[in-house]
Amino acid sequence: MKHASKRLMSVFTLLVVFVMVIAGCSSNETGSESTEIKPSKSAMKEYGVGDTFKAGEEFELPILYMDQPTYPYKKDWLLWDKIKETTNVTLKPTIVPLSDYSQKRSLLISSGDAPLIIPKTYPGEESAFVSSGAILPISDYIDKMPHFKDKVEKWKLEDELEGLRQNDGKFYLLPGLHEEVWPDYTLIVRADIFEKHNIAIPKTWDELYAAMKKLKELYPDVTPFSDRFTFLSTLNIAATGFGTKAGWGFGNGLKYDESKDEFVYAPTTNEYKEMLTYFNKLVSEGLLDKESFTQEDDQAIQKFVTGKSFIINGNSQTVVLHRADMDKNLGKGNYSIAKITVPGGPAGQLMSGSRLENGVMISAKAKESENFEAILQFIDWLYYSDEGQEFAKWGVEGTTYMKTDGVRKLVDDVNYNGLNPAGTKDLRVDYGFSGGVFAYGGTTELLHSMFSEEEIKFQEDMAKTKTTIPAEPPIPYTVEDREQVTLLSTPLKDYTDQNTLKFILGERDLSEFDAFVKELEGQGLQQYLDVANKTYQEYKKSK
Repeated sequence: MKHASKRLMSVFTLLVVFVMVIAGCSSNETGSESTEIKPSKSAMKEYGVGDTFKAGEEFELPILYMDQPTYPYKKDWLLWDKIKETTNVTLKPTIVPLSDYSQKRSLLISSGDAPLIIPKTYPGEESAFVSSGAILPISDYIDKMPHFKDKVEKWKLEDELEGLRQNDGKFYLLPGLHEEVWPDYTLIVRADIFEKHNIAIPKTWDELYAAMKKLKELYPDVTPFSDRFTFLSTLNIAATGFGTKAGWGFGNGLKYDESKDEFVYAPTTNEYKEMLTYFNKLVSEGLLDKESFTQEDDQAIQKFVTGKSFIINGNSQTVVLHRADMDKNLGKGNYSIAKITVPGGPAGQLMSGSRLENGVMISAKAKESENFEAILQFIDWLYYSDEGQEFAKWGVEGTTYMKTDGVRKLVDDVNYNGLNPAGTKDLRVDYGFSGGVFAYGGTTELLHSMFSEEEIKFQEDMAKTKTTIPAEPPIPYTVEDREQVTLLSTPLKDYTDQNTLKFILGERDLSEFDAFVKELEGQGLQQYLDVANKTYQEYKKSK
């Protein structure tokens, strides 16, 4: 009996193992069929390019909403009502202040409490959430998003999208898509002061230096250039012309060297040193305000709008705000300011930028929703269709704008960024349109439709005089390697930032630049580069 029992137990055990193996295979097969979508009554059966999405049944969709202090969230915005009326979708926003957005987003995702839709995520920011499985590999479902797919193919964005792919070959972010690269930030100058003294508007950094020298001679009590954004925007736009990376565009600090087919650390290059030398010269000669690196934006703005400086960094929106302040301080008609084309440098008249904008992550939990396919169609329509993009930007035809022969114009009582100064209502503040959570990406025509004539001229001048830098190849790290490079890159960047400031301000002599590079090597720089280049070479082979 004992032996019989053992034989029965052995048979039973084998059966259990067999069932577990079969179940495991079945489970793996199901897992590999990641594009399988549950049937949904709310999804449109026929949905393609040019179609307006409307859910077959109403449903609610939770979304993370970044609240801008300049146009704070209102639950009674026309935006929300019109989205529901058009699509049968009621958005349920989780409101997070701009100042806390990145941190709060991370906490919500890691705790499993994030809403299904997570907008305002810039390319690269999604990488931190891939290994946990918390966000959806959206590249598996692009066939359900015809407008997104159409724009990628029509605008030949495949190479840029390639840079979003993770080590598993998938991408986890739906980026905003622009038809063309478009610059925004540059230097704003007191054009009237330049004109008064027959000083040409500079086209290169060397010409800017010469112009500031002349201004300092004429106005010895004025520091010509006092900057905002703690100088990070100016370093970003300057770095391109010097052939390097810095400021807002520093990223991971890696720059692709085509001649060597490898990545180098930008702050260790001669190009970076040349840029530091240039700005150190501006500071040492009293042309660039030392407080540019530490002062609050409002302090820099006050200097500019009251005539205590003549140059500041900004964009199309800040120009409008500066004019409003200067009308009060200097009097309307007593000044003129203008954005200049980004100055060229030793590397040439170059324009950096990507056609990929901040975009949307989707929680992996959305896959379990009975409305999953409808959610994909909704996002595709709102963020990527011509109709949805126009709606997010301009609002409702007949209510916020009129359209005649294809030309859009705000109605008489609505203003946006100085386009209609007589308007008593604001498109963003009072209606919710043209906010950063929904309105980005699109055709160049749509982008230009909300620009002043002055801004359109700036864009055209940049397009004429600048050569766009090609996108760098991707470095799709494994989960383990990403953790390693994150641990290495953070102290390297911190030390680079500290010494960049010291070199420019003259607190550290530029003769010590080689010593600075050695110090970086002592902090694991070579290991950082080795992991990056090994990953890049493996990616190349896999192609």
